Amino acid sequence: MARESAEAKYQRMTEFEREIWAGGLRAAGIDEAGRGPLAGPVAAGCAVMPEDMPVLGVDDSKKLSEKRREEIFERIMETALYARVVMIGPEEIDRINILEATRKAMEEAASGAAGCVFLIDAVTGLSLPGESRSIIKGDAKSYSIAAASILAKVTRDRYMRELDEKYPQYGFAKHKGYGTAEHIAAIRAFGPCPEHRRSFLGNILGGRV
Repeated sequence: MARESAEAKYQRMTEFEREIWAGGLRAAGIDEAGRGPLAGPVAAGCAVMPEDMPVLGVDDSKKLSEKRREEIFERIMETALYARVVMIGPEEIDRINILEATRKAMEEAASGAAGCVFLIDAVTGLSLPGESRSIIKGDAKSYSIAAASILAKVTRDRYMRELDEKYPQYGFAKHKGYGTAEHIAAIRAFGPCPEHRRSFLGNILGGRV
C-alpha cells in the first residue's frame, strides 16, 4: 500500500473542519494526555487552527516520534489562532478523580475559544463555550484534535523531564510517569513522592498510600 502523502493526510484529517469552516465558523480541537500514569499531571490542550495556513504532519501524538512531536508543536504554536494547555496535578486528581480532573483541564483549556465548534475525542459531560461534537478516536481523524493532542503531550512530557531532575530515582524522563516495571520497582524501593497519584497506588503499595 502506498504511503499517504502529507497533503493527502491533511485533506483526510480536515474533513470535519472543512464542514465547520464552510459554515463560516472556527473549529477547536480538544484532547488530553496523561490520564493513565501513576505520577504527574493530566494535561488538556485546545487548538484552533486557521483554514488558510495548514501545518502538514499533524497526526495523533502517539504516532509521532518525540523529536517530530516537538517540531510540530513549535509549528502549531506559531500558526494557531488559539492554543492553550492546562494541567491538573496529582493532589487534585486524587481529590476529584481522574475523569473529573480531565474534564476540568479540558474546560479551562477551551475557555478562551468561545464561539468555536469544539471537536472532542470521546470525553462527555463537558461545559464548553460553544457547540461540541464527539469523535471516537478523534486524534487520528481530526486535524484540530490531533493538534490539541500534540500540545498536551509535548507540554506534559516537558514537565515530566523537569520532574526527573527533581526526583531522579523514579526515571520520569524515560517513562513519563506511566506504570512501567522500572517505575513500579522504584515506587516500592523509595516510596511515592509528592508527584505520585496516591489514588492510583493502592495495588502497588498494598493499600498503604
